[in-house]
Amino acid sequence: MALWDRLKESASTMQTQLMAKKNELTSGAFRDASMAMCALVAAADGTVDASERQRVTQLIATNEVLQNFDAADLQRRFEANLDKLAADFALGKVSVMQEIAKAKKKPAEARAVVQIGIVIGGADGDFDKTEQAIVREACYALDLPPHEFDL
Repeated sequence: MALWDRLKESASTMQTQLMAKKNELTSGAFRDASMAMCALVAAADGTVDASERQRVTQLIATNEVLQNFDAADLQRRFEANLDKLAADFALGKVSVMQEIAKAKKKPAEARAVVQIGIVIGGADGDFDKTEQAIVREACYALDLPPHEFDL
């Protein structure tokens, strides 16, 4: 199976798993951690281009799990995390990882945050090594084994 096909299949599998847990994913910690994860993956290469912002905006608007929350509020939280990363990536990353770590108290939420990171990372068909490394770091922040997500 080609890498592109595996990425699409993995993102689709993650989305299906997220949907199965939709009713469990309603806490503020999940909301904050998922938007932090989106920002971190979008900025993984050190820059955030318009297409990456558009992918997250589209995810916020169309993802049924995220529809548990107000879309404008999610967008604001995503942008605030991006601002932290743009101002000083290293310092911003510490702050954003702390947001992500808020979800570790509930394993279903922690896994869902990682799955959202994989969905965002693979949205352009190229879940590159930098994005994978960022999601792997988030796994450690969430006390999850990266190999559970093929990272």
